Amino acid sequence: MFFPIGDANIKHGHKAFFTYLIIAANIAVFAMQFMMPNDLQQRFVMDYGCIPNELMQFKQWHTVITSMFLHGGVMHLLGNMLFMWVFADNIEATIGNFKFLLFYLAGGVVATLTHVFFNAGSEVPCVGASGAIAACLGAYLVMFPHSKIKIFFILFLTSFNVSAIYFLGFWIVQQFMSGVGSLGVATAGVAYWAHIGGFVFGVCGGFFYRAQAKKMTFHP
Repeated sequence: MFFPIGDANIKHGHKAFFTYLIIAANIAVFAMQFMMPNDLQQRFVMDYGCIPNELMQFKQWHTVITSMFLHGGVMHLLGNMLFMWVFADNIEATIGNFKFLLFYLAGGVVATLTHVFFNAGSEVPCVGASGAIAACLGAYLVMFPHSKIKIFFILFLTSFNVSAIYFLGFWIVQQFMSGVGSLGVATAGVAYWAHIGGFVFGVCGGFFYRAQAKKMTFHP
């Protein structure tokens, strides 16, 4: 198993204000959720997580936003926030703070709606920031394909650098294969189609800022 732990950061770009604010908000919501009694936790997830069958009946539309700030456990939260910390800051540094916020939220909405489309009858609430973060990954692939991503390999307790195009290309292929395999399987698990939908949105958005990204310089 391996995961990203860092990348080359942009010099003289916008401060990644919303990246860190969103990370803080996700942690705060999870802490609040964690301190609730079990029955209240379940009610909280049912009220603010996105249930595809409810959306298909034009109910609970606020959950396309609120579900982005809920997580199913500590590892779910930590994994998402790690990817957010590694990849989102360079996007925000390039396109600007408020554009990034709109991009992030729009990516999350598209991701959630993609999940709903492929799981229309599901009563299982979908939670997590990974769809919106996948939009950041898609944009990163287009804007910074040759940026070096530092990867930590758990098996050998070592780290190495790999170009973003290879790491993110491997990631989306893995998501797509898993997504296809999940079709018609009515179980709770990873929302692969949310990841795919968010990633495609991010790739499309990334093309708008690709020329701007080429002008950015990185810390060595």
